[in-house]
Amino acid sequence: MSSFQSVGICVKPEQPQLAELVEALVGWLGERGVQVWLDPHAAALRGDSPTELADWIAKTDLVIVLGGDGTLLAAARAIGDRAVPILGVNLGTLGFLAETSSDELFRTLEEALAGQLVIAPRMRLEVTLETADGRRARYLALNDAVIGKGALSRMIDLETRADGVVVTTYHADGLIVATPTGSSAYSLSAGGPLLVPDLEAILLTPICPHTLTQRPLVLPQTSLVEIRILDTRGGEVHLTVDGQLGEVVGGGDRVRVCRAPHPVHLLVQPGRNRFEVMREKLRWGER
Repeated sequence: MSSFQSVGICVKPEQPQLAELVEALVGWLGERGVQVWLDPHAAALRGDSPTELADWIAKTDLVIVLGGDGTLLAAARAIGDRAVPILGVNLGTLGFLAETSSDELFRTLEEALAGQLVIAPRMRLEVTLETADGRRARYLALNDAVIGKGALSRMIDLETRADGVVVTTYHADGLIVATPTGSSAYSLSAGGPLLVPDLEAILLTPICPHTLTQRPLVLPQTSLVEIRILDTRGGEVHLTVDGQLGEVVGGGDRVRVCRAPHPVHLLVQPGRNRFEVMREKLRWGER
Protein backbone atom coordinates (compact mmCIF):
# COMPACT_ATOMS: atom_id res chain seq x y z
CA MET A 1 0.00 0.00 0.00
CA SER A 2 1.23 3.51 -0.81
CA SER A 3 2.53 5.65 2.02
CA PHE A 4 0.77 8.61 0.36
CA GLN A 5 -2.97 8.30 0.93
CA SER A 6 -3.83 11.98 0.55
CA VAL A 7 -2.18 14.21 -2.07
CA GLY A 8 -2.55 17.92 -2.73
CA ILE A 9 -2.04 19.57 -6.11
CA CYS A 10 -0.82 23.16 -6.53
CA VAL A 11 -0.48 24.81 -9.92
CA LYS A 12 1.00 27.97 -11.33
CA PRO A 13 -1.75 30.64 -11.51
CA GLU A 14 -3.42 31.55 -14.79
CA GLN A 15 -2.18 28.58 -16.78
CA PRO A 16 -5.24 27.21 -18.64
CA GLN A 17 -3.01 24.83 -20.61
CA LEU A 18 -2.57 22.86 -17.38
CA ALA A 19 -6.24 21.85 -17.26
CA GLU A 20 -5.66 18.61 -19.18
CA LEU A 21 -2.68 17.64 -17.04
CA VAL A 22 -4.56 18.37 -13.80
CA GLU A 23 -7.53 16.29 -15.00
CA ALA A 24 -5.25 13.38 -15.91
CA LEU A 25 -3.43 13.61 -12.58
CA VAL A 26 -6.66 13.65 -10.55
CA GLY A 27 -7.90 10.60 -12.46
CA TRP A 28 -4.60 8.76 -12.12
CA LEU A 29 -4.46 9.30 -8.36
CA GLY A 30 -8.14 8.45 -7.93
CA GLU A 31 -7.67 5.11 -9.69
CA ARG A 32 -5.07 4.25 -7.07
CA GLY A 33 -7.31 5.12 -4.15
CA VAL A 34 -5.52 8.35 -3.28
CA GLN A 35 -7.57 11.24 -1.93
CA VAL A 36 -6.90 14.42 -3.90
CA TRP A 37 -7.02 18.05 -2.75
CA LEU A 38 -6.74 20.98 -5.15
CA ASP A 39 -5.51 24.50 -4.51
CA PRO A 40 -7.82 27.31 -5.75
CA HIS A 41 -5.97 27.61 -9.08
CA ALA A 42 -6.13 23.87 -9.79
CA ALA A 43 -9.80 23.76 -8.71
CA ALA A 44 -10.62 26.60 -11.10
CA LEU A 45 -9.18 24.61 -14.01
CA ARG A 46 -11.70 21.82 -13.29
CA GLY A 47 -14.60 24.10 -12.38
CA ASP A 48 -14.55 22.84 -8.77
CA SER A 49 -15.25 24.88 -5.67
CA PRO A 50 -12.00 26.37 -4.36
CA THR A 51 -10.47 25.20 -1.10
CA GLU A 52 -7.71 27.29 0.43
CA LEU A 53 -4.36 25.56 0.76
CA ALA A 54 -4.18 26.28 4.48
CA ASP A 55 -7.46 24.37 4.99
CA TRP A 56 -6.19 21.03 3.67
CA ILE A 57 -2.41 21.08 3.80
CA ALA A 58 -2.31 19.43 7.23
CA LYS A 59 -4.38 16.52 5.86
CA THR A 60 -2.01 15.61 3.03
CA ASP A 61 0.91 13.20 2.87
CA LEU A 62 2.36 14.80 -0.28
CA VAL A 63 2.03 18.03 -2.26
CA ILE A 64 2.56 18.01 -6.03
CA VAL A 65 3.52 21.39 -7.49
CA LEU A 66 2.95 21.95 -11.22
CA GLY A 67 4.78 25.06 -12.34
CA GLY A 68 8.31 26.08 -11.52
CA ASP A 69 10.46 27.26 -8.68
CA GLY A 70 8.22 30.26 -7.96
CA THR A 71 5.15 28.05 -7.59
CA LEU A 72 7.09 25.70 -5.33
CA LEU A 73 8.28 28.59 -3.16
CA ALA A 74 4.66 29.70 -2.68
CA ALA A 75 3.59 26.16 -1.77
CA ALA A 76 6.45 25.80 0.70
CA ARG A 77 5.41 29.06 2.36
CA ALA A 78 1.82 27.83 2.67
CA ILE A 79 3.00 24.55 4.21
CA GLY A 80 4.80 26.56 6.88
CA ASP A 81 6.38 24.44 9.60
CA ARG A 82 4.65 21.19 8.62
CA ALA A 83 6.84 18.31 7.42
CA VAL A 84 4.85 17.61 4.24
CA PRO A 85 7.06 16.50 1.31
CA ILE A 86 6.82 18.38 -1.99
CA LEU A 87 7.24 16.92 -5.46
CA GLY A 88 8.11 19.76 -7.83
CA VAL A 89 7.21 19.37 -11.51
CA ASN A 90 9.00 21.91 -13.66
CA LEU A 91 6.95 23.28 -16.57
CA GLY A 92 9.40 26.07 -17.35
CA THR A 93 12.94 26.19 -18.69
CA LEU A 94 15.22 26.27 -15.64
CA GLY A 95 13.96 25.11 -12.26
CA PHE A 96 16.44 24.11 -9.57
CA LEU A 97 13.74 23.21 -7.03
CA ALA A 98 11.17 21.65 -9.37
CA GLU A 99 13.44 19.01 -10.90
CA THR A 100 10.87 16.59 -12.35
CA SER A 101 9.70 17.29 -15.91
CA SER A 102 6.07 16.87 -16.98
CA ASP A 103 7.14 13.94 -19.18
CA GLU A 104 8.49 12.15 -16.10
CA LEU A 105 5.54 12.98 -13.85
CA PHE A 106 3.56 9.73 -13.85
CA ARG A 107 6.63 7.49 -13.80
CA THR A 108 7.98 9.52 -10.88
CA LEU A 109 4.63 9.26 -9.09
CA GLU A 110 4.68 5.47 -9.51
CA GLU A 111 8.04 5.49 -7.76
CA ALA A 112 6.77 7.87 -5.09
CA LEU A 113 3.75 5.72 -4.29
CA ALA A 114 6.02 2.67 -4.18
CA GLY A 115 8.27 4.41 -1.64
CA GLN A 116 11.23 4.52 -4.00
CA LEU A 117 11.93 8.26 -3.74
CA VAL A 118 13.79 9.95 -0.91
CA ILE A 119 13.10 13.09 1.09
CA ALA A 120 15.74 15.81 0.82
CA PRO A 121 15.49 18.42 3.59
CA ARG A 122 16.34 21.96 2.53
CA MET A 123 17.34 24.57 5.09
CA ARG A 124 15.18 27.67 5.44
CA LEU A 125 15.75 31.08 6.99
CA GLU A 126 13.66 32.72 9.67
CA VAL A 127 13.49 36.42 8.86
CA THR A 128 12.32 38.91 11.48
CA LEU A 129 11.74 42.57 10.76
CA GLU A 130 11.79 44.98 13.70
CA THR A 131 10.80 48.48 12.68
CA ALA A 132 11.92 51.65 14.41
CA ASP A 133 8.39 52.16 15.76
CA GLY A 134 8.36 48.73 17.44
CA ARG A 135 6.42 46.64 14.92
CA ARG A 136 7.55 43.05 14.25
CA ALA A 137 6.95 40.80 11.25
CA ARG A 138 8.17 37.24 10.69
CA TYR A 139 8.79 35.41 7.41
CA LEU A 140 10.16 32.05 6.29
CA ALA A 141 12.53 31.99 3.31
CA LEU A 142 13.58 28.93 1.32
CA ASN A 143 15.71 30.97 -1.10
CA ASP A 144 16.60 34.37 0.29
CA ALA A 145 15.78 37.62 2.02
CA VAL A 146 16.81 40.76 0.14
CA ILE A 147 17.15 44.32 1.37
CA GLY A 148 17.31 46.46 -1.73
CA LYS A 149 16.80 50.01 -2.92
CA GLY A 150 14.05 51.14 -5.26
CA ALA A 151 14.66 51.69 -8.95
CA LEU A 152 15.43 55.40 -8.63
CA SER A 153 17.13 55.35 -5.22
CA ARG A 154 20.76 55.91 -4.44
CA MET A 155 22.97 53.43 -2.61
CA ILE A 156 21.92 52.40 0.90
CA ASP A 157 24.00 51.82 4.02
CA LEU A 158 23.50 48.52 5.85
CA GLU A 159 25.36 47.81 9.08
CA THR A 160 25.69 44.03 9.31
CA ARG A 161 26.55 41.90 12.34
CA ALA A 162 26.99 38.16 12.82
CA ASP A 163 26.41 36.87 16.35
CA GLY A 164 26.73 40.42 17.65
CA VAL A 165 30.08 41.09 15.97
CA VAL A 166 30.29 43.76 13.26
CA VAL A 167 30.99 42.23 9.85
CA THR A 168 30.94 45.49 7.85
CA THR A 169 28.72 48.30 6.72
CA TYR A 170 27.68 47.62 3.15
CA HIS A 171 27.42 50.68 0.93
CA ALA A 172 25.56 49.07 -1.94
CA ASP A 173 22.35 48.71 -3.89
CA GLY A 174 21.37 46.09 -1.34
CA LEU A 175 22.22 42.84 0.41
CA ILE A 176 21.06 39.27 -0.21
CA VAL A 177 20.92 36.78 2.66
CA ALA A 178 20.53 33.36 1.07
CA THR A 179 20.35 29.68 1.87
CA PRO A 180 22.43 27.15 -0.10
CA THR A 181 19.23 26.45 -2.05
CA GLY A 182 18.93 30.15 -2.80
CA SER A 183 22.56 30.42 -3.90
CA SER A 184 21.43 29.49 -7.42
CA ALA A 185 18.83 32.29 -7.50
CA TYR A 186 19.28 36.08 -7.13
CA SER A 187 22.57 35.65 -5.26
CA LEU A 188 24.12 33.91 -8.26
CA SER A 189 23.09 36.79 -10.53
CA ALA A 190 24.76 39.20 -8.09
CA GLY A 191 28.07 37.31 -8.26
CA GLY A 192 27.62 34.98 -5.29
CA PRO A 193 29.02 31.44 -5.20
CA LEU A 194 27.03 28.26 -5.80
CA LEU A 195 26.60 26.16 -2.68
CA VAL A 196 25.59 22.51 -2.72
CA PRO A 197 21.91 22.63 -1.65
CA ASP A 198 22.16 20.05 1.14
CA LEU A 199 24.86 22.15 2.82
CA GLU A 200 23.71 24.19 5.83
CA ALA A 201 25.12 27.71 5.76
CA ILE A 202 24.07 31.35 5.41
CA LEU A 203 25.32 33.35 2.45
CA LEU A 204 25.71 37.15 2.39
CA THR A 205 25.95 38.63 -1.11
CA PRO A 206 26.13 42.42 -1.54
CA ILE A 207 24.41 43.88 -4.60
CA CYS A 208 26.71 46.21 -6.58
CA PRO A 209 28.82 47.26 -3.56
CA HIS A 210 30.56 50.63 -3.76
CA THR A 211 33.70 48.99 -2.34
CA LEU A 212 34.85 46.15 -4.60
CA THR A 213 36.57 44.38 -1.71
CA GLN A 214 33.18 43.69 -0.11
CA ARG A 215 32.74 40.18 -1.49
CA PRO A 216 30.17 37.42 -0.83
CA LEU A 217 30.61 35.77 2.55
CA VAL A 218 29.57 32.30 3.73
CA LEU A 219 28.68 32.00 7.42
CA PRO A 220 27.95 28.95 9.59
CA GLN A 221 24.31 27.90 9.70
CA THR A 222 24.30 28.66 13.44
CA SER A 223 24.90 32.38 12.81
CA LEU A 224 22.45 35.10 13.76
CA VAL A 225 22.70 37.86 11.17
CA GLU A 226 21.47 41.32 12.11
CA ILE A 227 21.19 44.08 9.51
CA ARG A 228 20.46 47.66 10.58
CA ILE A 229 19.39 50.11 7.90
CA LEU A 230 21.53 53.15 8.62
CA ASP A 231 20.67 55.42 5.72
CA THR A 232 18.24 55.08 2.83
CA ARG A 233 19.64 58.30 1.30
CA GLY A 234 16.14 59.55 0.67
CA GLY A 235 15.09 56.59 -1.47
CA GLU A 236 12.64 53.74 -0.99
CA VAL A 237 14.04 50.49 0.41
CA HIS A 238 12.31 47.11 0.38
CA LEU A 239 12.66 43.86 2.31
CA THR A 240 11.70 41.05 -0.07
CA VAL A 241 11.44 37.38 0.91
CA ASP A 242 11.78 34.69 -1.77
CA GLY A 243 10.95 37.32 -4.36
CA GLN A 244 7.27 37.09 -3.44
CA LEU A 245 6.62 38.77 -0.08
CA GLY A 246 7.89 41.95 1.45
CA GLU A 247 7.37 45.51 2.52
CA VAL A 248 8.95 48.93 2.57
CA VAL A 249 11.53 49.47 5.31
CA GLY A 250 13.29 52.60 6.53
CA GLY A 251 16.17 54.02 8.50
CA GLY A 252 16.56 52.48 11.94
CA ASP A 253 14.71 49.28 11.02
CA ARG A 254 16.45 45.99 11.76
CA VAL A 255 16.28 42.66 9.95
CA ARG A 256 17.37 39.56 11.85
CA VAL A 257 18.03 36.34 9.96
CA CYS A 258 18.81 32.89 11.33
CA ARG A 259 18.35 29.26 10.38
CA ALA A 260 14.70 28.23 10.70
CA PRO A 261 14.07 25.17 12.89
CA HIS A 262 11.88 23.45 10.27
CA PRO A 263 13.29 22.70 6.79
CA VAL A 264 11.34 22.16 3.59
CA HIS A 265 11.16 18.51 2.49
CA LEU A 266 11.56 17.86 -1.25
CA LEU A 267 10.83 14.48 -2.80
CA VAL A 268 13.66 13.55 -5.17
CA GLN A 269 15.18 10.62 -7.05
CA PRO A 270 17.60 8.70 -4.78
CA GLY A 271 20.41 8.73 -7.36
CA ARG A 272 19.99 12.36 -8.42
CA ASN A 273 23.44 13.90 -8.66
CA ARG A 274 23.72 17.54 -7.50
CA PHE A 275 26.43 18.31 -10.04
CA GLU A 276 24.42 16.69 -12.81
CA VAL A 277 21.60 19.10 -11.99
CA MET A 278 23.97 22.08 -12.13
CA ARG A 279 25.48 20.91 -15.41
CA GLU A 280 22.01 20.46 -16.89
CA LYS A 281 20.48 23.70 -15.63
CA LEU A 282 23.50 25.97 -16.08
CA ARG A 283 24.85 24.23 -19.19
CA TRP A 284 28.31 23.81 -17.69
CA GLY A 285 30.92 22.68 -20.18
CA GLU A 286 28.97 23.80 -23.26
CA ARG A 287 30.55 26.15 -25.76
